[in-house]
Amino acid sequence: MHSPLLLRRTLLAMGLAVAVAGAQAHGPTRQKVVEKVTIDAPAAAVWDKVKAFDGLHQWHPAAASTTATQGNTVGSVRTIKLKDGGEIVETLEGYSEEQRRYTYRAKDGGALPVSNYTSTLQVSPEGDNKSVVEWRGAFYRAFPGNDPPADKNDETALKAVTEVYQAGLANLKKVAEGR
Repeated sequence: MHSPLLLRRTLLAMGLAVAVAGAQAHGPTRQKVVEKVTIDAPAAAVWDKVKAFDGLHQWHPAAASTTATQGNTVGSVRTIKLKDGGEIVETLEGYSEEQRRYTYRAKDGGALPVSNYTSTLQVSPEGDNKSVVEWRGAFYRAFPGNDPPADKNDETALKAVTEVYQAGLANLKKVAEGR
């Protein structure tokens, strides 16, 4: 028969081993990117440029073509063919003409080094003849385990999404301002 002291020590050692293992195997953390641009054009005019879920190629410089199965209807699946040959497939999760906002999701990042990606694009008025476009996203890196390769780690995921948003918003500003 085991003594109570030996049993307590054994349980304590097992508890510490589980705690240490859990601390070392934490996996990826959710990353977030928020980018904004102020555009010298009314919000309604800017919204007209971005509101079509299948119209990304009309203002984002990386998109060669965009199709959507059901237009701006929630549940519509958008396929973006990139100029570099990559592809991204996203599902429309929410759409508000009144709030000039839509939200979409991609379980697999496709050409982006991310997973479980959710994004929202919104156009807000900033006075009479200006608007602010905010593009925000939350996602995990593409590699779900510990010790990801360099092309699928948190830094690479953050950099890729930031660059997509910045390039898109910079070009949208040019398109909307007629430059």
